[in-house]
Amino acid sequence: MSFQFYSNVISQASRRIAGGIFATGLMLIGFGLLIYLYPKFFATLAAMVFFAAGLGTCITALKIFAAQHRMNKNTNNESTEYRENVRIRIEDH
Repeated sequence: MSFQFYSNVISQASRRIAGGIFATGLMLIGFGLLIYLYPKFFATLAAMVFFAAGLGTCITALKIFAAQHRMNKNTNNESTEYRENVRIRIEDH
């Protein structure tokens, strides 16, 4: 009497995963071959991607700097009237 500890569903799932891994491997081989055959095209493509990523990063940094500048400007211009009667008390245990 033999016992099966796995079902047909697990077998189908493992076959699908193996098929996906195999297809990914074939695509990587094909992509590597294309890079080998057309190095200038892919170097230009990679340069454009890096340029776009760098530009986006710089724009994001400038937005953060501008927001920080506005926040500092707003906190420095606020009146301190509401803080006149406030005392900070620190208790040591």
